[in-house]
This record gives sequence, structure tokens and C-alpha cells, in this order.
Amino acid sequence: MVTAIAPALRDFLQKESAGGILLMGAALLAVVVANSPLAPLYRDWLALPVVAGIGGAVIDKPLILWINDGLMAVFFFLVGLEVKREILTGQLSSWRKASLPLIMAIGGMALPAAIFAALNWGDPETLRGWAIPAATDIAFALGVLALLGSRVPVALKATLLAVAVIDDIGAITVIALFYTESVATDMLIGGAVTLAAMFALNRARVADSWPYVLLTVILWVFVLKSGVHATLAGVAAAMMIPLKARGQEPLIRMEHALHYYVAFLIIPIFGFANAGVDFTGVALSDMLAPLPLGIALGLLIGKQVGIFGLGWVAIKSGITSMPEGMNFRQLHAMSLLAAIGFTMSLFIGNLAFADPALVNQVKIGVLSGSLVAALAGYFLLKSALPNAAQSAPKELANA
Repeated sequence: MVTAIAPALRDFLQKESAGGILLMGAALLAVVVANSPLAPLYRDWLALPVVAGIGGAVIDKPLILWINDGLMAVFFFLVGLEVKREILTGQLSSWRKASLPLIMAIGGMALPAAIFAALNWGDPETLRGWAIPAATDIAFALGVLALLGSRVPVALKATLLAVAVIDDIGAITVIALFYTESVATDMLIGGAVTLAAMFALNRARVADSWPYVLLTVILWVFVLKSGVHATLAGVAAAMMIPLKARGQEPLIRMEHALHYYVAFLIIPIFGFANAGVDFTGVALSDMLAPLPLGIALGLLIGKQVGIFGLGWVAIKSGITSMPEGMNFRQLHAMSLLAAIGFTMSLFIGNLAFADPALVNQVKIGVLSGSLVAALAGYFLLKSALPNAAQSAPKELANA
């Protein structure tokens, strides 16, 4: 299915892989700090009040919400750009390319949610987290792939990326439909007018970035004040960026410009701010509670069976075909890497629960499930690749 990779995709994979490794370090550091004498300082840092405004328009939020609502809006803007590019020119631009990732992604979203719901059905409060294990963290997954170097087939990387992009579309839809409590109509109208102005720029083939950036900031403020989660403004704005305009490629230009900041700054900051699990007083029984267990099993079993199982059926039945250069063992390993749900899973968990105790359980479930998935996926894929006898340190040097 995939015989070559475009320079833009290769560039994306290289930067996202390195960013994934940095994200792992940030998450580990957060866990260490949250369980050290520095824990009070860490909590105070997250609660630090930050105020910004012009005239009477003031936004007053603690730092953690500026990270989750503000910085992550930039992340979602980048996700939106990637989704649009993939639909127009990439792995989702035709049924032949998109069929296998689409089928696997549907299984990889539906089955984890079903497993979580089955374990939490008797508790309406924790059931709100049903979408948490349905997410895939492409940065973390590609970071693990980077440890295996050039032996990983390009087709596997491209297929994993396509599954994650479709997964992101699903996650964005879920956030919009199920995690919006109330809506301020006047603010939403202001956002719609701003979006219409961006659409007009698109139709006029405006290639400069600054008008889109300015209107995106205004759109973000309107959406934040509307009650709809502010990060969705990033996705909506990205859809207004033209792929080509007056001989230039604004979408590609903005995507490349943002990748460094998102991969090496925004995502690691988010990981450090949200992965700090406090294990004080946590017993094994707490880790086996329905909420963290539903997340961990949803990721490990749901993603694995949903992605690999539906992919196997689709290929064997002739609905679609195996990507060129791949086999079923590698496809199985890929399904485990897709079970790494770190960034988006933690993000949805913060939307689902306000109780810090429940958020801590979310972190336990996400971290434990993602860690096991990463280790299992790494070793399974390592055994399924040629020259698998190479050592991990050498692989890391070649990544």
C-alpha cells in the first residue's frame, strides 16, 4: 500500500519521534517530582495564577489550565493541519490508502470504550471517562519506534500515523459532543463570525500566515468564553488554512513551523504538568479499581484486539490489503504501540473529572497501560524485524 514516503511525512516522523522520547523523559520526571520533597513546589507551580487581558476582557486561570486550554490549543491546531493534509494529499486521500487504517482505527476506538464501560457500568461518575482509553499518542508511539531505527518499515510508520490521525478525528468529535457542559450563545456567535472571516481569507487565497494567526487567537478567546472546550478552536482554525495559495503552501509552512514548538516544548510541558501521579498511600487494590483498571485494560486489550483483530479480518476477507513490506506480526506489534494513550488520554481524563482523586486514578490507569503497551510493543516489534539481534543502545544511537 505504501511504497514511498513524501518528504513532509518523513520530516514529521523524524521530529515527532524525537519529541516522543522527550515526552517520555518529561513524564518520568513528573512522576519523580510528584513523589519527592519537591511535590508541594510542583503543586504550587501548577496552581500559579496567570492573568491576561486587554481592557475589560480578562482571562484569569491557574497555570495548569493555561497549559491544558492554551498551549494544547496550539497542539490541536497542528493536529488539525495534519488531518487536513492527510485527507487532501496523504494516507487518507483515497479509499485504497485509507481503508485499512480506517477499519483498524474504528476498532481501536470502539473496543477500548466498550471494555471501560463494562467495568464502570455501575458508577455513573466514573463512566464519564469512557473515551479515555480510545485515544492514541502518536508522539509516544513514534518515540518507541525511533528506538528501533531504520529497520522499521516505512509502511508501518505511515500506517500507524494514519490510524492515529483518524483516532484524533474521533477524539476531537468526542470532546465536542460529550465534554461540553453549557454554551454561551453570544460567544459562540462571535466565534462563528471569526471563523467566517478566516474562511473568507481562505477563499481569497491569502497566503500570509499572520492574518490567520491573529484570527485564530480571537477565535480561541471566543470559544474559551463560550463553554465549548477552547482547544477545539485550534482544530476549527486549522481547517481554514489553505493547502495552496498564490504559488505558496501556507498549510505545509505553518505545519513545519509549529512542529518544533509542539514536539519539543508544548507536549513535554503538558506531559510534565499532567503526569505527576502521587503514589502516596496508593495500594494495589487502588490500582485495580474500576476506573484505572478500565483505562489500562481498555488500552492494552481493547486497542490490541480492536486494531489488530479488525485489521486481520479486513485483510483476510479481501476488503483491503496488507501494506507493502509488512506482515501480521508487525501489524500486531503496531496495535500495541497504538495502545499508548498518554497525551490525549490524560487530556480527556481532565475533561471528564474535576475530582483530583479521580484524576489521579486516571493518571495511574493511563501510565500503567501505556507503559506496558510501550514495552510489549517494542519487544514484539523488535523480534518481528530483520536484524533483531542488534542491541537497544545501538538502536537508540541510530534513531
